[in-house]
Amino acid sequence: MVRRIPAGRVATYGIVAQVAGHPRSARHVGFALATLKGTGAHHDIPWHRVLGSRSRRRAGISIRDPIGGALQRTLLEREGVEFDRGGNVALDQYGWFGEEPAQTPRPKKRGGPKRRARRDAAATKSK
Repeated sequence: MVRRIPAGRVATYGIVAQVAGHPRSARHVGFALATLKGTGAHHDIPWHRVLGSRSRRRAGISIRDPIGGALQRTLLEREGVEFDRGGNVALDQYGWFGEEPAQTPRPKKRGGPKRRARRDAAATKSK
């Protein structure tokens, strides 16, 4: 999935997980990309194009290692990605959301069948 992100574009861990069909697995994407570090294998995977989500439609480098973070920023800047003063990237301008439109996960339904049954029973008794 990460190989599909075009040069000059970025995605968040959450977007990659969502496009892969696992919308609540952003951490797994991060763990998978972290395993590439130092292996030498899979050097064709553009790991640097995946960023951590920030507020207000922005993304930023989430690598805590200063050398790795600087490398990621350098690679992105070479592709034409611009960072603001806070070190964030505007997803409106540089974001990649997959080939299909990103789907927002549906909120969990509250009050399962047992809870509804108790509520309905309490309402019937009070009448």
